[in-house]
Amino acid sequence: MTALRSEPVQGQLEHPDGRVTLEDTAVLTDSPYANRDLDPVPLPRRNWSTYNYTALWIGMSHCIPSWTLASGMIVLGMSWRQAVLIVLLANLIVLVPILLNGHGGTKYGIPFPVLARASFGVLGANIPALIRALVATCWFGIQTWIGGEGIFFLAGRVFGHGWQTASMVDGYPWTQWLSFVVFWLLEIAIIVRGIDTLRHFENWAAPVVLIGAAALLVYLCIKAGGVGDALSQPGTLHGHAFWTAFGPQLMAMIAFWATLSLNISDFTRFGGSQRKQMVGQSLGLPTTMTLFAFMSVLATSAAQKVYPSKDPIWDPIQLAAKINNVIGVLFALAIVMIATLSVNIAANLVSPSYDFANAAPKVINFRRGALITCVLSVLIFPWELVSNPHVYIYTWLGFVGAILGPVAGILVADYWFVRGRHLVVRDLYVRGRGLYWYAGGWNWRAIVAFVVAAVLAAGGSYTAAGSSGPFPTGGIIPFLQPLADYGWLVGLASAAIIYTVLMKSTKVPVRYDDPSTGMTTDTQGATV
Repeated sequence: MTALRSEPVQGQLEHPDGRVTLEDTAVLTDSPYANRDLDPVPLPRRNWSTYNYTALWIGMSHCIPSWTLASGMIVLGMSWRQAVLIVLLANLIVLVPILLNGHGGTKYGIPFPVLARASFGVLGANIPALIRALVATCWFGIQTWIGGEGIFFLAGRVFGHGWQTASMVDGYPWTQWLSFVVFWLLEIAIIVRGIDTLRHFENWAAPVVLIGAAALLVYLCIKAGGVGDALSQPGTLHGHAFWTAFGPQLMAMIAFWATLSLNISDFTRFGGSQRKQMVGQSLGLPTTMTLFAFMSVLATSAAQKVYPSKDPIWDPIQLAAKINNVIGVLFALAIVMIATLSVNIAANLVSPSYDFANAAPKVINFRRGALITCVLSVLIFPWELVSNPHVYIYTWLGFVGAILGPVAGILVADYWFVRGRHLVVRDLYVRGRGLYWYAGGWNWRAIVAFVVAAVLAAGGSYTAAGSSGPFPTGGIIPFLQPLADYGWLVGLASAAIIYTVLMKSTKVPVRYDDPSTGMTTDTQGATV
């Protein structure tokens, strides 16, 4: 165990458990890049437990898109075992950068956009932050529309036929627009109360949603007299055909949480210890995603016996709406709302709130960033995005994963391989000097690594033959098409390698006590 240093070094103290606090806070008062929400979290407020992180991931994983993940692969021709195994493998893989990038948040108490300043530069960090914010805003709008649809669809069972056949406004019943607005306002009401309110919400939402999903499964199995015949159906993809589909499906499953592999420090900055956040996340993410995929297979299989149809019913809202009991429908409505609220706020609203604040810290705080996200999520017209999910969600999901992979790779390489987990916190907030100012606040090495890796990862994006999509069938850059199936992995690995080579070869100073750089004094943010 490291002993507590008797005096601050470079304005910060390292405590026995390895967490660091900024003792010299004067830099935050004068900094144009600091505000209450971006500043390092004081040690007494770093109190999230193992359960908090487990509950966070359970709450985020138990959502409608998670329930339907296995369905796409089964429809493609995979067996349920193959589909569930790919979900497990993908979440084990994405857990690695999540844990690696979460370490810096717990150690230094800083959010993702501030952590990114170490690699991209104090100003350059706005590039990965705003990319992440844009992706989150799109997903927030999509999930809000889905949540509103859940209210509209299930409320129709309670209020009668007139609810769903109300007069049309721009192609949808006015009651559906009302449902969308109600759900949107509920999200705002929770997030504007701050991150602690979110933590308390996730703590009780997680077990409630799990119980609700289990109740739906039990109800269907009792009605069907068993789990049905789907579990005995073999897949139709074998040999080369299976492996051709394996790569894109695995990357799509990874891309599902690729966004969180960037901004996980927004949550781990509140960690009570490294062990608590790492164990909590390891217990919460891969186990929950896999269990939920398996439960969806069982429920859909049982539903086929209860409600025979040509196409299996994978949507839990449609399954719940078939319950011939008002109380049961109301219970299902509550579960759908809680599930969608928990994932949408945590996964898609927290990050852009910090990211927009990082762009103008003295004007935008966490709450204002959240409100900006909520307004933009309406202006992107999410109802148009979900109208063609094959093009705008599933194809887009793989492309976005390929773009975000390089950012995750740069963050991991910088923190673990270039700096050896050592950051000078005060320099993350200073202008014109310090380890992270680079050239005018921008680290060109990170920019080059990001652009090159993004081209390698996403340049070969293509639309499969026989289907519609935004990309050419031969790929945007044809000779890169073979890399597109593993875009996220290609982007993460290539960016990490390129960035590390550039930083090492140009001998960028990464700490003040490194004799090889000639910087052996503890000057107050010396120009480097």
